[in-house]
Amino acid sequence: MVAMRQKQNDGKFFQTTKRGEIQELKEELHANDKQKQKDAVKKVIANMTVGKDVSALFADVVNCIQTDNVELKKLVYLYVMNYAKAQPELAILAINTFRKDATDPNPLIRSLAVRTMGCIRLDQVTEYLLEPLRRCCQDHDPYVRKTSAICIPKVYDINPELVDDQGFVDILKDLLGDGNPMVVANAVAGLAEISQTCGKDLLDLDRGNIPKLLAALNECNEWGQVFILDALATYEPTGPNDAESISERVTARLSHANPAVVLTAIKVILKCMEHTENPEVLRMLAKKLNPPLVTLLSSEPEVQYVALRNIRLIVQRRPGILASDVKMFFCKYNDPIYVKLEKVDIMCMLVSDKNFDQVLLELKEYASGVDVEFVRKSVRSIGRVAVKLERACERAMNVLLELIETKVNYVVQESCVVVKDIFRKYPSRYEQVLSALCESMEALDEPEAKASMIWILGEYAGRIDNADELLESFLDTFHDEPLLVQMQLLTAIVKLFLQKPSSTQDMVSKVLQCATEESTNHDLRDRGYIYWRLLATNPEATKRVVLGDKPSIRDDSQYIDKNLLEKLSTELSLMSSVYHKYADEFVTRLTLTSSGQERGAEDDEEDDGNRAADRRREVQEELERGPGASNGTSGGLDLLDLGGVGDDSPSQRGGVSVSSVQKVQVLPSTQAGQHGQQGFAVSAAFARQRGTPTLMMTFSNHSSGPLSGFAIQVNKNPFGFAPKEQLVCSEIQPGSSSEVSVAMAPQQLLSNTAPSSPLLLQVAIKTSLDIFYFHVQFDLSVVLVENAALSRDDFTPIWQRVGEAGQKMAIIPMDRPLDSEMVKSRMAQDNICYVAQRQLEDGSVALYTSAQTSNNCSVLAEVTVSPGSSSLKVAIRTETQVLIPLYEALVSKRFAA
Repeated sequence: MVAMRQKQNDGKFFQTTKRGEIQELKEELHANDKQKQKDAVKKVIANMTVGKDVSALFADVVNCIQTDNVELKKLVYLYVMNYAKAQPELAILAINTFRKDATDPNPLIRSLAVRTMGCIRLDQVTEYLLEPLRRCCQDHDPYVRKTSAICIPKVYDINPELVDDQGFVDILKDLLGDGNPMVVANAVAGLAEISQTCGKDLLDLDRGNIPKLLAALNECNEWGQVFILDALATYEPTGPNDAESISERVTARLSHANPAVVLTAIKVILKCMEHTENPEVLRMLAKKLNPPLVTLLSSEPEVQYVALRNIRLIVQRRPGILASDVKMFFCKYNDPIYVKLEKVDIMCMLVSDKNFDQVLLELKEYASGVDVEFVRKSVRSIGRVAVKLERACERAMNVLLELIETKVNYVVQESCVVVKDIFRKYPSRYEQVLSALCESMEALDEPEAKASMIWILGEYAGRIDNADELLESFLDTFHDEPLLVQMQLLTAIVKLFLQKPSSTQDMVSKVLQCATEESTNHDLRDRGYIYWRLLATNPEATKRVVLGDKPSIRDDSQYIDKNLLEKLSTELSLMSSVYHKYADEFVTRLTLTSSGQERGAEDDEEDDGNRAADRRREVQEELERGPGASNGTSGGLDLLDLGGVGDDSPSQRGGVSVSSVQKVQVLPSTQAGQHGQQGFAVSAAFARQRGTPTLMMTFSNHSSGPLSGFAIQVNKNPFGFAPKEQLVCSEIQPGSSSEVSVAMAPQQLLSNTAPSSPLLLQVAIKTSLDIFYFHVQFDLSVVLVENAALSRDDFTPIWQRVGEAGQKMAIIPMDRPLDSEMVKSRMAQDNICYVAQRQLEDGSVALYTSAQTSNNCSVLAEVTVSPGSSSLKVAIRTETQVLIPLYEALVSKRFAA
């Protein structure tokens, strides 16, 4: 009760917005009253927690470190950990206290000192930490030893060579045999982390240390159990008896309350099953895996989802484990959609000749629901069951017929796609569904459903009396249809012609003309020419090619590649088992050499240089060939390479080319810093680099001494740009310069307050000399995302929703007359993407473009290009009106003389 009241009282420290508070806190930190001093430190921590910069109080807070009060010492240590990197010189002042506390009689203070020193990521501190750390690894108190064990990988992350030389890896291996289970668990965790960093297996598990880990497994806490089980999962049993012994000791973990422990235990048992030969033991282990999996599916939705993603791997790896438990994956009414979708996939993986009736009945029930996404998934899953099991196909077709008769638009469309797959798997069967599909054709408005229906009409043209009329209804709108529909329509009409040549001569001529002479798509034109030449040379051979037997299909859409499955099976309960991807695809690790530097950095720079040289060579060749030569287009084609080159300066796909960015001087060496010091100069530019807004700077040292201790801070700005990473810059000697880049990320939505034009990024750079302030101008192109073109279907609703009321007209002068292709190319350099175009009666071309900011705000425009005109007529529409002047300024800058 007292502790709860104390927490409620501490809440007052967060309720402070007073001006001049720093000075007040400074005075309170030096107060003689210990309670007042402790309250002052709590206020500092509260300010630090809510994001206020209280680094100016570093020396004053560190002054409070000399105290016997454990609570106050913890608060000061917390502050030091947070600000040590920003104040490395002052952090060194606390080293003696850390070293002294590492020998304190109180084990809590000893462990606190070692942990804090390990969390201060400074080389200077690491050197002083080694001896206290070595001593604490042999401390008589297990709490100190377990803290030291987890501190070693932190030191390794800072200086791996030092840890290797000082033998700390061997110390960790010795701690694997410690009598305290928590020390063992932390030693395992530490060795596993170092192994990941250096790329070598340092655990060296064998039959000698496995019993020690299994003994510690029963006594340590849940996270210690996870670490030990993860280590056991990497061990290769020496034989069946060894595997059975491990699985027997681990089985008890299957009933643990923590899902992480359960999943990791399942991973170990599956590994042991691979080395077990006794069928009875295998059957028993498989039986024991069922209850924990059922229990996981009764947890909260987030845990269910992780469990289901892992179960999909288990089911594919060992289908017999859950073969008779398909009912446990039936969806509940209150399951979130992401859980339902996973359950349906697993149901389809477990469906068999014994249970397909109840699975189809369940899927039919889902297909009558109200959640459109789930209904579509259910209908498509009915088709998957039919394709997978021939015995289930008759029942599945009856279910689909009942669903088609509901006349629900999206159900009918999804059913049409499913029936097409069933016809491909079982040709010339279940033709009773054709009439129902033909009656529902008016409901089809989605490309995939239309394409599926057209495929059915072409495949069964000989059995559908009015197939020519139905296909002709699609032919009337050929050029308005998506490419998928056009391709299927071309093939279907050719099939129809081959079966009914006398009545469809005009239709096939018309569709071939549309495909070859009027289409701008290469794939469609090529297919049209192939059919045309086949029909013109050998109609009988064309029949054998076009109407011949199709290869059978099978459903493997939810199955994982064998090599990936084997890898993921060893990583159950990890993120890779949830993503179903190799860890390397979404985890970036720094591989360290013996000197502790990033390996491959020089190679990366060399690769970047080679890529840049190749790009410059390509640009030069394109310029020599002339505009449009590189893509081989002719007059009527509507093609655009967003990263390509017209007659303008080159741009780099994914952002502005680094070589094309011109830095300007934003801070002269004569400008004084916050404390009146001079001698630091900055040239800077803010632009997109490889798809990321990047502040590129050149630091020049015109002072008499070396500059170090660099840090960066950015003032509040309309797009919320803030550094994604720390400013890294090595020491700059007098008269020298250094190139620095800092990636920025938007951290808040654009406000409704109109930003300045041009946009300004206000920056503060801290150096060992002084703190300097400057601002960098930039335009909207920094905020616009690459390759974010809206589709026509997405463009139209926004354009209509904004309407003329929210439209701004602008006349943009150009340096010279340009055609529509050159205009597209120039706008693409600023990530303004082409959507569509139309020809106007006066010969002008109206280009429709879209651009999207990092804050997901879309800016649409209609750009009218008139022949011989030196200006553009631009109609801008956006739901974020404050972007309009920025967009207009960006376009004006791009086309200015």
